[in-house]
Amino acid sequence: MNDLTAVDVLVDPDGTTLEHARAWNARMRESVPDGFALDASHRPHITTLQRYVRTADLAEVYDAVHRILAETATSALSYRAVAIGHADWGVPGQGLAVILLRPGPQVFDFQAALLAAVSPFTESGGTAAAFVTDPGEGISRSTLDWVDGYVPAQIGPDLYTAHITVGFATLDDLTAIEAEPFEAFTVRPASFAVYQLGNSGAARKLLWSRPVPN
Repeated sequence: MNDLTAVDVLVDPDGTTLEHARAWNARMRESVPDGFALDASHRPHITTLQRYVRTADLAEVYDAVHRILAETATSALSYRAVAIGHADWGVPGQGLAVILLRPGPQVFDFQAALLAAVSPFTESGGTAAAFVTDPGEGISRSTLDWVDGYVPAQIGPDLYTAHITVGFATLDDLTAIEAEPFEAFTVRPASFAVYQLGNSGAARKLLWSRPVPN
């Protein structure tokens, strides 16, 4: 359906976390040099909710997110980075590496509130037209299905896998990387945003954002 937009309601992490993410991205690009770099169109982020929303209703989506932020003690939202992991994203011999996060309890309340607020504007069945693409680029079936199935697959304490994506690496390199000691650190929000998605869950196009209130 061409009237849908694939969106990511996300958390922009603090500056220290961005430094960690970029360092891990550089490590992954040593493994897969043509993998994506974290930049303005591949933002390091923490997904809270992904959905196909009606493009005509995007303004209502932004209003809904703004309302939930106003009702949320955003300073209480926190995460703990605990490990490097990876997922199979349909690329032979490679995995998509992430910094795995342990969310604080308030994160799940925030996610539930966002889901309730945004759901009236969502539909299923998004196509590649819902995403940001580069010339000649298609959208993988894994990406299409992930957004469609995000609810209920990634909702709530028993299912939500909070993470920051840091790039592709070979499976052999990931085995070695994941076996290394990992120094845990705390992650806090710097701002909240709605992005249009690209391939592999990349935050490609900023649509709306708000800083964490002082």
